[in-house]
Amino acid sequence: MTDEQTAKIKKRLSWRMWVLLPIILILLVLKAYSVWYWPTAMVRVGDHSMRMIVSDTFAHNIKGLSGRKNLGEFDGMVFYFGERSQHTMVMRDMLFPLDIVWVDRGVVVDMAQHLAPESGRPEAELTPYFARLPSTMVLELPAGKVSDYGIKIGDEVVISR
Repeated sequence: MTDEQTAKIKKRLSWRMWVLLPIILILLVLKAYSVWYWPTAMVRVGDHSMRMIVSDTFAHNIKGLSGRKNLGEFDGMVFYFGERSQHTMVMRDMLFPLDIVWVDRGVVVDMAQHLAPESGRPEAELTPYFARLPSTMVLELPAGKVSDYGIKIGDEVVISR
């Protein structure tokens, strides 16, 4: 290989590096942002509309409301799952009690109310909560809101993002 051929190869590699490096950096930043970014949605159950945090990734589903002292400006969290199944919820590192509402195809199918926080408990000792029927979504609300809002099995749930 001649010095001229070596120089051409180095020039092509250098050009590609300067094009690919920013693209790779942008992709890494977008990936990191997606872990920290939590979308929101308006959720209507019966006559009540609520502004909720949306959990629609595996990482968000694991984190949920863990470690939060409160919901701040939001009324709860909605978990979107990719499939209809028996979705089990736990009170992992929760600092306040919750009501959990399971939703299937836009209809409330089950509820668990006034669930106590289990902050600091080992994963294997967390109490599993699951619905009697399969679901596609789960709503987490501050404890007492299911009763306050009169939410019941069979209520329609409409989500707008």
